[in-house]
Amino acid sequence: MTPKPSLTLNNGVPAGVISVRNVVKRYGNITVVDGVSFDVGRGETYGLLGPNGAGKTSTMRMLGAASPLTSGSMSVAGFDVVSQGRDARQVMGIVTQRDGLDSDLPVRHNLEVYGYMSGLSRGAARSRATEVLEFFGLLEREKDDIDALSGGMKRRLAIARAFMPRPRVMVLDEPTTGLDPQSRNRVWEQLTVLKSSGVTILMSTHYMEEAATLCDRVAVMDHGRILDEGTPDELIARHAGSEVAQVRTNASSRLAVLDALKASGYQFFEVGAVINVSSKNGERAGLDFSELNGVRLSYRAATLEDVFLALTGRELRDE
Repeated sequence: MTPKPSLTLNNGVPAGVISVRNVVKRYGNITVVDGVSFDVGRGETYGLLGPNGAGKTSTMRMLGAASPLTSGSMSVAGFDVVSQGRDARQVMGIVTQRDGLDSDLPVRHNLEVYGYMSGLSRGAARSRATEVLEFFGLLEREKDDIDALSGGMKRRLAIARAFMPRPRVMVLDEPTTGLDPQSRNRVWEQLTVLKSSGVTILMSTHYMEEAATLCDRVAVMDHGRILDEGTPDELIARHAGSEVAQVRTNASSRLAVLDALKASGYQFFEVGAVINVSSKNGERAGLDFSELNGVRLSYRAATLEDVFLALTGRELRDE
């Protein structure tokens, strides 16, 4: 098997690479980020999980010095985002929801021009473009027009472009939104390799599986606030337990089931025709509906979706 190509990276990232303290963002009377604080360590992948409108993109735009803070502070690799925004941007590779690729240039030239504008010499930009294209599996498409690429290839190219100046920190705003499962898994594989190379990654997503797969720690966001943070396993154990009971009823038994669940003290949520029941601290909800006709009870592993339900009372979805 041919070994996976690797990317050479700059060194010298401090242990506390990203620091966000009490950040607020307002547009007039509307508060879109409301006192957000978190830290990301060197080589860590940290995820902001929440639906559209939760404040994830606004937080990332401020971190990339693309939008001013209303109050609070942010730093990247020791550089204050407000007073040293230029220095902070030079250590970051930023991938927004919009690819921003130049459709007038072929694939390779998109990378070379970006590298040159980021401070690389023309020769260094050409060399780096070859390295990056090989890593992202796009070398055979280097002469293609942008419009000839699939959606997944365009997204990979956008991420590849952000790696041209050898960033120490990657900021990815919903990197796989709109991709088919195969393309999404390809991006996941490449982000995992980048992480193993020592890159610090901050990413936003509304895909619970993506957060659970890629992130060392996750912050659950909604309405501009962080509701809780921790490893995916910690959050699941804290808010959903090890397993979730799924109760299916018929019309005649539904009210009796709901009354029994209210008396049990367990958390439960009606999701379509199913009632999901969870317990905290790793316990399994002990339920017995054997005396009721038409009730089916099954169990499944708890997920971050259940965490979001427990914290917000609603499903996590792309809104």
